Order: sequence, then structure tokens, then C-alpha cells
Amino acid sequence: MSLIAHLNVNPTRMELTRLKKQLSTASRGYKLLKDKQDELMRQFILLIRKNNVLRKEVEAALHQSMQDFVLANASIDERFIEELFVLPAEKITLDMVEKNIMSVKVPSMSFDYDERLGEAPLDYGYLNSNEQLDRAIDRFTEVLPKLLELTEIEKTCQLLSGEIEKTRRRVNALEYMTIPQLEETIYSIQMKLEENERAEVTRLIKVKNMGSTT
Repeated sequence: MSLIAHLNVNPTRMELTRLKKQLSTASRGYKLLKDKQDELMRQFILLIRKNNVLRKEVEAALHQSMQDFVLANASIDERFIEELFVLPAEKITLDMVEKNIMSVKVPSMSFDYDERLGEAPLDYGYLNSNEQLDRAIDRFTEVLPKLLELTEIEKTCQLLSGEIEKTRRRVNALEYMTIPQLEETIYSIQMKLEENERAEVTRLIKVKNMGSTT
């Protein structure tokens, strides 16, 4: 006995034709959604791999920068460091536009700054500085593009993950509920129509036999 409940419809040929069209549409929709889910997963896995590599690079660079900064902070007057970072040395402009990945809108980020920022991130005299502070500032500046790229990738992964889950639920609903229900209902109507046809044939034979005996 089937565990799938068929739809509550009248067992007519018109309903059978309508349900067959619905099944054909649902089957096409299932294939399209399954293809979309597979492509989203492929894109997601590629981004996750890239994200893992980039995150390790960024974390290593930030860790080294913080180590140098801690050493610099121990040997330089703290007030000088506070004054050094209290105002930005350069204006940085962040631009963000949307791009489309399998109908999912994800961010594409880019920032613009004076190229001289990489050569001299902050304007300060060498008398108040030391090697650790110079190296820390250089590393913080160098890691900015990778940090921005990491932010973009992680946000994209988050959005793709949500779309993958939504698509998965729709695929499962079609595969395990909608399509089986339609197939079960179509089968049930076909069985009912065949049963009615056999009953009609039997009735006609009986009527013919009764006519021949009179």
C-alpha cells in the first residue's frame, strides 16, 4: 500500500489530462532547480576553498602586525601612538556594486586610495618611531586589499548558503511530495477509469446476452 496520499480530485479524463500537465511542469521545474542547486554548490565550494586560503593569509599578516605593534607600544610613548592614529592619513573610498550569481545578488567591493599610501601610510618623524612600528604600519596597509576581498567572499558565501538552503527545500518538496502525489493521483485515476471501462464492458456483454436469449 502506498504511503503517499493522492490528491482529492474527481477521477475523470479531464482531471487526468490536467494532472499529467502539472506533472510535466513539476518535473521540468525540479530539473531546473536541481541544476541550479548543483551549480550553487559548485560555486560555494570554490569560494569556501578560496576563503580558507585567504583567511589564513590575512590572519597571519594581522598576527605579525599586532606582534610588531605590541613591541612598538612597549618602547614608544603611548601618547605619540595615540596622536598618530587619531586622524586618518588618507581618505579611502569604498565602492560596492551588486553582481549576479545564479540569480543571487552578491556584493562586489573595491576601494580607492592614493598609491602613495602604500609607501608612506602615516606622516610621522623617524625620531619618534622604531622598526617595529614601521613594520606594523606597513603590514596593516598591505593587508587591506586582502581583508576587503575576504569580507566580500565571506558575505557572498553567506548569501549563497541561504539560497542553497532555500533551493534545497524547494527541490525536496518537489521530489518527495509534489511529484509523488501527482504520480500517485494519476495512477489512482487511471486505475479507476480502467475499472469503470471493465465494468462498462461487462455490463454491455450482459445486456447483449440478455438480448440474445429473448
